[in-house]
Amino acid sequence: MIFRLTSKKPIVIVGNGCREAGGAEKLHAFYEKTKIPILTTMNAVDLVQDKNKLGFIGVYGNRVANMIVEQCDLVISIGARLGLRQIGNKKEFFAPNAFLIRADIDQYELSRNVKENEEKHLIDANEFIQKLIDEDIPEYTDWNKACFEARNLLEPYDKDLGNLCIEKISSLLPENPIVAIDIGQAQCWSAQSLTLKGRKGRILIGGSYGSMGCGLPYAIGATLAEGKKIVYCITGDGGLQMNIQELQTIASEKLPIKIFVINNKALGKIVEIQVGSYANRMLITDESGGYTVPDFEKVAKAYGIKSKTLDGYEELDSCMKWLTDDEPCLINIMLPEATILQPKMNWNEREMKPLLDDEVMEKAKTILS
Repeated sequence: MIFRLTSKKPIVIVGNGCREAGGAEKLHAFYEKTKIPILTTMNAVDLVQDKNKLGFIGVYGNRVANMIVEQCDLVISIGARLGLRQIGNKKEFFAPNAFLIRADIDQYELSRNVKENEEKHLIDANEFIQKLIDEDIPEYTDWNKACFEARNLLEPYDKDLGNLCIEKISSLLPENPIVAIDIGQAQCWSAQSLTLKGRKGRILIGGSYGSMGCGLPYAIGATLAEGKKIVYCITGDGGLQMNIQELQTIASEKLPIKIFVINNKALGKIVEIQVGSYANRMLITDESGGYTVPDFEKVAKAYGIKSKTLDGYEELDSCMKWLTDDEPCLINIMLPEATILQPKMNWNEREMKPLLDDEVMEKAKTILS
């Protein structure tokens, strides 16, 4: 038997390998049978959506997801690398109270230990999940409820304007959409806060597969692959400028791509490093350091694409009709330049920043204890 019946607080962590193996539906079946909480890696955030979403783990992960990993007593990892951005630089900080079971099709990934006494299965993810489904595993309803209670407690503390913007976009999308995400702050905000309706939608996220600017090409490829189905693209002001010429491809091919530009007039991820490690020396990352942003509304219109600039995400309702017609559009959503990305975990620490009040953290730990 793979599963450890002595476990009181088990979790599953799934990576993109689970989807590549065709295991998405079986993963949902396993969850419905056992109610064991499922967390994801950033590249696999679309595997668990709607009401079952707890979030993804790692450096920019959801705070509650990382806390659940810290409090659990069994981790079943399926098709996930468990690399540096997911477990940190100090392996002893990852799931310190848990036994680790890893399933991967790549023998070279399994050759690297995350925990000294871990159990490894060189196996296809789809086949591995079926083995778990076939086992006599009890329901973990109470533990599942505790995880979602902790999520509801912690969620409000980490919502910055970027997260609120992504939540607003989520609320306007149809069921099971295809959303292409660019690299940068927009990627992390989307991984944290983009929640799709239904469980068959796709979030095509850059992760380590594409460089800054990949969002728009992802969207073009996706809509062509799906017979010119509507595809939504979430990008930043920096990412869009890397491949802005592809607006002509969208215009000339009449592709129904809906572009959301999260525009804080800064290369935000790099700004964070310059603020935290380089004494606020903003070299070519914001206006003071020589980085500038064009008027995206005018640029899009020059390509023949309808566009609009919004003073904030609260105005997105005015674009509702644009999101469902068969024409491309660009919606330029302005955010303050100081908009930051949080929470964030240092690779060498256990706590996510910004630190929350001790009372809040103790309450969350009590819920998960």
